[in-house]
Amino acid sequence: MTSEPVVELRGIYTRFGEVTVHRDLSLSIAPGQIVGLLGGSGSGKTTLLREMLGLMRPNAGSVRLFGVDLDNPDQLLQRSVRRRLGMLFQHGALFSALSVFDNIAFPLRELRCLDEDWIRRLVHLKLAMVELEPGHGALMPAELSGGMVKRVALARALALEPELLLLDEPTAGLDPDRSQNFVDLVASLQQSLGLTVVMVTHDLATLAGLASHVAVLAEQHIVAFGPKENVMTSDHPFVTGFFGADRRKLL
Repeated sequence: MTSEPVVELRGIYTRFGEVTVHRDLSLSIAPGQIVGLLGGSGSGKTTLLREMLGLMRPNAGSVRLFGVDLDNPDQLLQRSVRRRLGMLFQHGALFSALSVFDNIAFPLRELRCLDEDWIRRLVHLKLAMVELEPGHGALMPAELSGGMVKRVALARALALEPELLLLDEPTAGLDPDRSQNFVDLVASLQQSLGLTVVMVTHDLATLAGLASHVAVLAEQHIVAFGPKENVMTSDHPFVTGFFGADRRKLL
């Protein structure tokens, strides 16, 4: 018996004016997979994440999360599905006018079913999960280092205890040590929480250290998908160009 896919894209077409970004794109992601989504600049990787998140609709095709089509008109069903996923945007996308505590508390308050004492406990729990102290909750986003912004954004993405985590360039802008620390943190959380993860990244070390599977977006669709070791040794021109001579060292 096979598990139902967490993410299932079928026949996706995405156009911006006369420019076609995705053409007949299909992808199925199983529970527990950590999928690195690779592609050239302008290939539509972040657009695909936004379609998974429901922020954008493809021109044709279907996006299904946990077996539910995001075009389903049942709004209660849509809300329940969206509570099962979290998103970490490339630059954190923290609310600049809110403290760290209030940024993490924001999705919890949107539920309108938790009192402030429970919200405080949950925020402190999420801070601990990303290895930050309760006192960091009083800081404003402008006071945070790049690494701390990533951790706070991750804590907010995990606020509703999602099953699916979407990451857009999670280590962009971090120095190698902080990048590795963040990769180790996400890997640890994925194992302890049983998350399914989809991430866009250009960083080879992040891909090698975190991804279990790789999906290659080229020629407007997914040209290769499978376990990292299989895809990284593919002879597709984009794969050989992306990894170059280092690809076997990363396995």
